[in-house]
Amino acid sequence: MSATILVWMLSLNREYSAEEYNQAYQLCRRCFPNERFRYQTTDPDSFRLLITQLLPVLMMRHRRVRPSNWLDYRTPTGKHWIDTFGPSNPGEPLPLQSIGYHLAYESSLCGMAAVCGPQVQVINIGLGIKQVKVEPQGTPIKLYFERLSHKVRCSRDLLFSYILIPRQLTRVEKANITRTSDEARMLQRLCILLALKESFLKATGQPPGFDYTRLEFDVPNQRAFQDGQPMRGWEFRIFASHIGVARGAVLKQEEYQCVCAFFTGSPESTFSFEEELDLEEWVSCINIDEIMAAVGKLDA
Repeated sequence: MSATILVWMLSLNREYSAEEYNQAYQLCRRCFPNERFRYQTTDPDSFRLLITQLLPVLMMRHRRVRPSNWLDYRTPTGKHWIDTFGPSNPGEPLPLQSIGYHLAYESSLCGMAAVCGPQVQVINIGLGIKQVKVEPQGTPIKLYFERLSHKVRCSRDLLFSYILIPRQLTRVEKANITRTSDEARMLQRLCILLALKESFLKATGQPPGFDYTRLEFDVPNQRAFQDGQPMRGWEFRIFASHIGVARGAVLKQEEYQCVCAFFTGSPESTFSFEEELDLEEWVSCINIDEIMAAVGKLDA
């Protein structure tokens, strides 16, 4: 399938206000009446969800489609698509005007991957975003890597309660990461792998709790496997995002590894890397000021 993929990346480069939260909440309720949104002004994750949900609305406005001429749908597995309607034939979808999209966010970066075409094809799109950092903050990189390589119990507070960290890497993936002794490069490779797995799981509508080790991405050899069988027909676009974020009086630099996954139906799966991609052709970058300036126009 030949399709044009578009990605929108939104940086939350500053704190939001209560007024901005309310604007985003009210617009989400109007544009997505079948969705339930909690009103939690002081919860940053709630604002991330709302502001990310506005990316399809912004996309449709850029396509010059009024809110009254499109509807948002969802499959039983949670995959979203939009059907547009002609003004002369209200309620009748225009042929080949389904737009599949997937929303994702992590920390200060929100994103949407979208593609236009037949509904049965466009829903197979996913976006993975992984911030290049260790968790919890201050954890040595090698220890963080080992925790994701083996199933371990990790203390989460001073009362010695524990959480189980599931193993997320295969033997081949671990070997590919440790080919370098540069810890910063190790962390970057790890985040690419996690973003690859997340993008595929979201593109296929997998439920939470999916075993990451069922997927194997042999990035140096550009091969992918699920349950030991080669993945065929997938396109993976790998790119990085670097943003500056103001937190109070402090300006921080943050790096993210991002992957867009889409099922093309081709005989083999392909990997495309940032240096091979002309990002300006298919990736649009905006910040919180730009999307909030457009909010008042989005439901017009």
